[in-house]
Amino acid sequence: MLILFSPEYLQYTLLGIILLPGMIFAIITSAKVNSTFLKYNKVLSSKGYSASDVVKKILENEGVYDVEVIKSSNPELVDNYNPKTKTVTLSAKVFQSTSIAALGVAAHETGHAIQDAKGYVPLKARNVLATVGGVISTFVWPLILIGIILDFAYVGGIVGKAFLWAGVGFFSISLIFSLITLPVELDASKRALKLLVANGFVDEMEVKGAKKVLSAAAMTYVAAIVVSILQLLRFVLFFLLNSRRSD
Repeated sequence: MLILFSPEYLQYTLLGIILLPGMIFAIITSAKVNSTFLKYNKVLSSKGYSASDVVKKILENEGVYDVEVIKSSNPELVDNYNPKTKTVTLSAKVFQSTSIAALGVAAHETGHAIQDAKGYVPLKARNVLATVGGVISTFVWPLILIGIILDFAYVGGIVGKAFLWAGVGFFSISLIFSLITLPVELDASKRALKLLVANGFVDEMEVKGAKKVLSAAAMTYVAAIVVSILQLLRFVLFFLLNSRRSD
């Protein structure tokens, strides 16, 4: 319990104010995504294609035959493309929907499938980092916590600082993953809009709605990057200030 009242812990807590702008931005972005999706989920496509139809037809027209579209039992928005299983998974509320929002989401995930089929390099890099990042993320906070405890107890010395900076290094790698993810997502959205128009799934007015849905969704990745950068800044400032104190 003593660590909760230590100057170091209080300093770390106060530095949390650095995260405030990022947290506010993330909350606003999340609200924007939800409101935009809800708005255009009520607007039905004049062509009458369902989201699952869009995926199947785009894949067929692009010559991609090894990808399957499946329906998730989860009603929430869990839509994704899995390059390992070659599946485009659409949530229950999207799968059979003919709304502009659903078509935009479906086309976006199909865009990832096409990226994979065409060997899009940033996607390959993200897939590699996703595997590494999953392992790394499990060590970030334990390393930082151990480093803080050792440094607070004044028994860790160089060892405590090594744990702290190892945690920062691992966190930096996860940030790199986020930075690579953004252009991959933006490219998938760009492909999605082109494919919706090229295949005649939406008219010019409807594609504007789909663009708003995809643009709002892309901002969630921007928000995540902003929060991660601010968190990294918080770590570095804390460790630098703490190093000066102990030197």
